[in-house]
Amino acid sequence: MTTPTIHWLGAGLSSLPGIIALAKKDTPLVVWNRSLEKAQQALANDEVTIDVRQLDWTTLKANLKAGDVLISMLPATLHLQAAQLCLDNKANFVSSSYISPEMQALDAAAKQAGLSFVNEVGLDPGIDHLLAHLLVDSYQNSAQFAADNQHYFRSYCGGFPKVANDFRYKFSWSPLGVLKALRSKAQWQQDGQAKTSNAPWEALSSYNAKLAQGNEEFQAYPNRDSLPFIDQYHFGQDWDVQQFVRGTLRLKGWSTAWQSLFDELDTLSGESGDARLVELSNQLEQKYSYDAGEPDRVVMCVELEVRRDNQAIWHQSYFIDSAGNGQGQAMARLVSLPVSFAVESVLNKQPPSGVSAAPSDPSQINQWLQQLAKVGDTIGHHNHLS
Repeated sequence: MTTPTIHWLGAGLSSLPGIIALAKKDTPLVVWNRSLEKAQQALANDEVTIDVRQLDWTTLKANLKAGDVLISMLPATLHLQAAQLCLDNKANFVSSSYISPEMQALDAAAKQAGLSFVNEVGLDPGIDHLLAHLLVDSYQNSAQFAADNQHYFRSYCGGFPKVANDFRYKFSWSPLGVLKALRSKAQWQQDGQAKTSNAPWEALSSYNAKLAQGNEEFQAYPNRDSLPFIDQYHFGQDWDVQQFVRGTLRLKGWSTAWQSLFDELDTLSGESGDARLVELSNQLEQKYSYDAGEPDRVVMCVELEVRRDNQAIWHQSYFIDSAGNGQGQAMARLVSLPVSFAVESVLNKQPPSGVSAAPSDPSQINQWLQQLAKVGDTIGHHNHLS
């Protein structure tokens, strides 16, 4: 049997720790990037020598063998092209991005070919899934479990500079994705009903995070569509779900600092609006990118609160509060290291065939969290009623 090769597409900042982690293992690794020189510079290190090649789809197709694992850390619009290439060449696929309807449509073909197409294994989505599964599993195995309890689930994540600036934010990658997300609708559950918003500033709230050093107040808002994750996180269809929200954390004062940007985004539409978005993105990238060696900070809080007769009877949470260190920016570590864990799980034939998301099995989740702890990204846990 031929040894599989790992093909990692995209060597941006959010990929580097995961690439280096896999390069230290025994499985051959090739990194493909659109800019060869940028990738070679970014991956130059004293620990391992990495095979870096120019991304050319024809050359990649010729090199991708049956049983290989291909990771797409390219823009989300290119994931489908990469996944289709995997189907054609009978290779497995891994991505940190959300499962799009087009990706889900490949499920039957991937199952028929016996291939694993694993997605949602970064930070958010990714680690948040792991922590949600742990909470639900713990609750379901508790004496307090009952479907007719009132359930309140909150999952928030955000990245920002460790030392706050006036803008209350800095960009780890192109601001264009952030700007587009600000114009996206969101859906979540509140007071037992589905709620929607057209933009974050319509649904902004204060969130009091319980972290290792005490409580800290953030701003929070729902993002994307939270409702499909009620089922993905194994909430029963008969559960009374009063609140279920997945969203974004921002530093206190963020909405004030960004108000003029919100005002302009509200007026943009059509081709001219898209052109203005690109212009704004370029301006923000020049003004608010991280300086070399500047530490970032990532905070994630995932909590499940359960009430009966308006009294909390079960309430636990997990949190991450990580900063950039010698092993890279916190955002880069927390996005790309779980991707590397997923690659290893595919090589070990652990995920099911077909299209799937982050693992839900507590034993595998705890293995991943232990590996994160080894690089300083410890997951904190609170029992709010103890």
